[in-house]
Amino acid sequence: MKLEIEVPEDRVGVILGKEGEMKKKIEEKCGCKISVANNVVTVDCPDSLSLMKVKNVITAIARGFSAENSLKLLDNEELIFESIDLSQVIPDKSLQRILGRIIGKEGTMKKQIEDMLNVNVSIYDKFVSLIGEFENVMVAREAINMLINGAQHSTVIKFIERKRRDLKSDFKL
Repeated sequence: MKLEIEVPEDRVGVILGKEGEMKKKIEEKCGCKISVANNVVTVDCPDSLSLMKVKNVITAIARGFSAENSLKLLDNEELIFESIDLSQVIPDKSLQRILGRIIGKEGTMKKQIEDMLNVNVSIYDKFVSLIGEFENVMVAREAINMLINGAQHSTVIKFIERKRRDLKSDFKL
């Protein structure tokens, strides 16, 4: 099964890694063949599950995650990758303002979401992407949607705290 993924030029090097070692590592873990030409990553896998895993790793790197954080998707079955394309939900003229709200002063809001929900957050270009356990990623996504819709940071933090308490009663964070 083959798939082509277009990636930003500045992220190709992260996918390849020093002397191609990241590409080799991904290929070995999934049994897939990866080639890169003109900002297009071509993935050839023996089965659809491997293809989807590699697609998530490559897309996570393309959306600004480090190779190490992206590889967690292969090592831990509990983790998922989620990406929000802000250009689909807000006008271009509001993009920088909304990204600023999500990041917060000196990165505090982004850091709080990461710390409170045990997720990794990447903000790259017009995308806000998440890696974490399903329930935590869903809460983080809702928190980000609240910020997009204008909720105050304090309201979002209270929402996360409440959801975290709910999750802890059912699951371990």
